[in-house]
Amino acid sequence: MMRRPTRSRGRLLIAGLVLCAVAAAVTVGVWLQFGERHDLDTRYRAGGDAPDRVDITASVQRVDAAGRELTLRLLVTPRGDLAEAGGVAPAESLTLQTSADVRGDLTFPAHSRISTVDVPVTLTAGSITDYPFDAYDTDLEFGAVQGGEAVPVRMTLTNNDALFAATVEASEANGAAVFYVGIGRSTSVLIFAVFMMAAMWALAIAVLIGAWFLLSRRKGLTWPALGWMAATLFALAAFRNTAPGAPPIGSLLDYIAFLWAETVIAFCVITVVVMGMRAESHPSPDPPASP
Repeated sequence: MMRRPTRSRGRLLIAGLVLCAVAAAVTVGVWLQFGERHDLDTRYRAGGDAPDRVDITASVQRVDAAGRELTLRLLVTPRGDLAEAGGVAPAESLTLQTSADVRGDLTFPAHSRISTVDVPVTLTAGSITDYPFDAYDTDLEFGAVQGGEAVPVRMTLTNNDALFAATVEASEANGAAVFYVGIGRSTSVLIFAVFMMAAMWALAIAVLIGAWFLLSRRKGLTWPALGWMAATLFALAAFRNTAPGAPPIGSLLDYIAFLWAETVIAFCVITVVVMGMRAESHPSPDPPASP
């Protein structure tokens, strides 16, 4: 009669621990998401507040790690005596002079409406084969010339690519806005990639344990087990292709987990088939019947 309350308390304790674990996981997830959202909402500014200036609003739209470039969307707005029609058009021809990593200077004709423009920017350092720990750098510098004279610039930079995180150092040099930008994988991409590597190894070890069980018990050709092993072999390839950012074959993800897991699983399948055929061809004799 005393065992039932003890079992009930044990079940309640287990249920409480499960609920606490779920609550902790949800809390950590919300905290991580809030941190990434804060990083995406962060604005980096460089330049002064002179009344006659050129405002530049720039946002990183997409990072192409394989092509080693990012796409920067620019909105240029002249202010004060440099503008007409409330900043929609420059009073004189306006030229943005850029750094070497930005592909070419930009010129906006006088009295013409300025619209947003996408500019490719070269990424330096880093390699996509280091995925998911690859990181890149780039230097952004924007100065403005109107009517043959340099004019001050104030620039705001944001990051809109959720797959990458940006670290930015902003400064001003002779009226130009300067940004030193570091690009790396976002926290969510890192967590998912590490989970993928751990899951690949876990599946490979599970198949290895299953193969050892079949061989040690001389189970022969056990088709359900072989089907599970073969399905795992091909499922891992599809699972690997879901990695965010579509890293190429030969990345760090492959050398740490994917290629090894595929090798272990393929070896287990082949070994189980070969040894299973031998067991089926030479079955062990039946034990003698007891008198």
